[in-house]
Amino acid sequence: MRILHTSDWHIGRTFHGNSTLDALADVLTALVAQVREHGVDAVVVAGDVFDSATPAGPAYTLLGDTLAALHDVGAAVIVTSGNHDSAARLGFQARLLREGIHVLTDPVAVGQPITIADVDGPVHFYGIPYLEPAIVRQHWPEAVLRTQAQTMAHAMGLVREGMAANAGRSVAIAHCFAAGVDATAGLEREVRQGGLDVVPLSVFDGPDYVALGHIHGRQRLSDRVRYAGAPLHYSFGEQDKPRGSWLVDLDADGLAAVEWLELPVPRRLVTLTGALDDILAADNVAAHSADWVCAVYTDALPQAEPMRRLKERFPFCAMVQHEPENTVARIESSYAQRLRSAVTDTDRIEAFLVHVREGQGPTDDERELIREVLDERVAAEALV
Repeated sequence: MRILHTSDWHIGRTFHGNSTLDALADVLTALVAQVREHGVDAVVVAGDVFDSATPAGPAYTLLGDTLAALHDVGAAVIVTSGNHDSAARLGFQARLLREGIHVLTDPVAVGQPITIADVDGPVHFYGIPYLEPAIVRQHWPEAVLRTQAQTMAHAMGLVREGMAANAGRSVAIAHCFAAGVDATAGLEREVRQGGLDVVPLSVFDGPDYVALGHIHGRQRLSDRVRYAGAPLHYSFGEQDKPRGSWLVDLDADGLAAVEWLELPVPRRLVTLTGALDDILAADNVAAHSADWVCAVYTDALPQAEPMRRLKERFPFCAMVQHEPENTVARIESSYAQRLRSAVTDTDRIEAFLVHVREGQGPTDDERELIREVLDERVAAEALV
């Protein structure tokens, strides 16, 4: 059986205020062509189909068109929800979809496979939607589910129970932050709370292949556990990371081969660094006038209207930063600076406590209380 592993489409995401819908449509059209060209039997989309829990109408249209196109070229499609998706909104149409297209968003159904057969017998696909501990622990009151690691371990336990009851090869699909990956700073919405919510690689023992989503860059954690990354560049921080998907072959004995398939990049991303006049030089303009540009100018003093001047030469300049050379390095210790570097709500609360208590952060008991309050907030927001 031949499987295409993709993830993190983020339909509806903007890039520095610019719509990415048309560019993503072109890339997904290329992905459909690859499915047809390589005779793919099943396409796996490992979460973050949409960028928002409340996507706009055109986002639904692009998703529907792409799922239909994949089905029309002969592939089954298995989609799970990610942390950006609303499982309810993504899954509401599951029963209305044509045969061969599966949208898996129900945590209770984690151990129940979607089964597709080939000449070597059945292949069982176990979809694990993104599991927020504060929301899903109601389904498994017998389990201790305080962290992503605990919750994913419980879900994979259910998968292995399903594997024991269903003979044949198996593929697991999940959306999480696994140990050993290198995230793009400031891009993936943080799943971790400190280091507690990183999922150990051993949690994924068992299936012949594990298709992961959430990290936007291609990652190989082992031969059988991989991230495909996003099909489109969504940040200058990932401008040098390839875009594509994994082509996975299963034979009668399990995993046989994995190949990377490159996807086209509709518009390159480039960061230009130097004095503003040097960035605006003719050779730079000739080389990068059609690219998305991040300009980092190093003049000693701020320059007048840098974005306007850049836009005149680089129509797709999306970002400008002033980083003077030869500045004295200093430790950023003010409250405002700590807040800017905070990633999670827990980080922000700890920064506040350090600020008002003269350097004293929360105790272990206070950290537990903070986690409980944040969990209650997440659960309450999920009901809105």
